[in-house]
Amino acid sequence: MAIMKEWLAIVNPNAGIGKVRKDWGRISELLEKHGIDFYAVFTKGPLDAIDIVEEHVALGVRKIISVGGDGTMNEVVNGIFKQHSTPTTEITLGVISVGTGNDWVRTYNIPLDYDAAIKVLKKEKTLIQDAGTVKYYNSNREKMRYFINMAGLGFDGLVAQKTNADKIRGKGNPMLYLKNLISSLFSYKSCGTKIIVDGKVIRDKVFSIGVGIGQYNGGGMRQAPDAKTDDGLFDLTVIKDLTKLSVVANVRRLYNGTIKKYKRVESFLAKHIVIESDTPILLEADGESLGHSPFEFNIVPKSIRVVVN
Repeated sequence: MAIMKEWLAIVNPNAGIGKVRKDWGRISELLEKHGIDFYAVFTKGPLDAIDIVEEHVALGVRKIISVGGDGTMNEVVNGIFKQHSTPTTEITLGVISVGTGNDWVRTYNIPLDYDAAIKVLKKEKTLIQDAGTVKYYNSNREKMRYFINMAGLGFDGLVAQKTNADKIRGKGNPMLYLKNLISSLFSYKSCGTKIIVDGKVIRDKVFSIGVGIGQYNGGGMRQAPDAKTDDGLFDLTVIKDLTKLSVVANVRRLYNGTIKKYKRVESFLAKHIVIESDTPILLEADGESLGHSPFEFNIVPKSIRVVVN
């Protein structure tokens, strides 16, 4: 099959609690209106986008639009890294964000309005940003995933797991993450953790950890407010053991970007991070619930070409 179009649109109809399915007609009309030469392939289930990317890059595709949420984008990124027919930086990734979190686009100020987002896509201004890999365990089997925004561990991982379960059940709104954040406080316990940051060992009782390439997670929380997407370093935010009252009192810091100023928070820059815990803690990466500790993170500097505003 010869590829005759410039762009491949990978469309996740279930993203945004079915919002993509409802809005695709309008999105496709706007793509055509702005002269984007594209053809669309719809995902049928989890991880489907990875295989679609691998297959179509082998057929000659070099420009991809992810139409969905952060999870759809994560699968597209993993497809770009999984294929071996062309260097990853020779593939351009654009995003029309229609998820519940929409966190990756916040760092680059890419609008959620479809028309404005497609105008950004049309200009095709690109930046080559970093990616990260995380090794983790799922049902006691080691697995690996690429990510390009942020990984959340511990309390973050639990909140993401609850939020994703809600989304599967068809529940969803912009406050979903915050609702699960508050409800999870009553069941979550901080955990004794060993963190090795580029060889330096830190031991402490830890509430939550963010491993950032981008700045945002959880639908607009700036857990890594100083992160730069192309500096070849993770921005690591470690929130130590907190009382439930302290968490509630400081949630605003996660949204206004002052979380690092709190006395129970430490931050580091790193290329390689290993995390072990006394009891298994959960992981999410780019909003996707993946598995549990132990973890190993490695930075992949300037490895993915993205369309930015």
